[in-house]
Amino acid sequence: MISGEDKDLKKPRKVLQVMLEEARVLVEGVNIVTRHSKPTAQETRGGIIKKEAPIAISNVMLWDAKSGGPSKVTRTRENGKLIRIAKKSGEEIK
Repeated sequence: MISGEDKDLKKPRKVLQVMLEEARVLVEGVNIVTRHSKPTAQETRGGIIKKEAPIAISNVMLWDAKSGGPSKVTRTRENGKLIRIAKKSGEEIK
């Protein structure tokens, strides 16, 4: 996370789902919303449910393990294949 309420540049987070059509991502532990649900035939227990909501994809940056922080990405072509390289450390991203 690089912006917003849950911004933390020192901690990597796990992306659960990417929604390309809406340009949004679902990130673990970020943008927690509260839903109130009534008991139904399938779910007999009602109550308050907390779950993650999608955020804009522009608020997320790739984590560089070598430098220990977020990093921009550059792409180069080697032997006809595109390779992603982290700008901060210069390491190849796999």
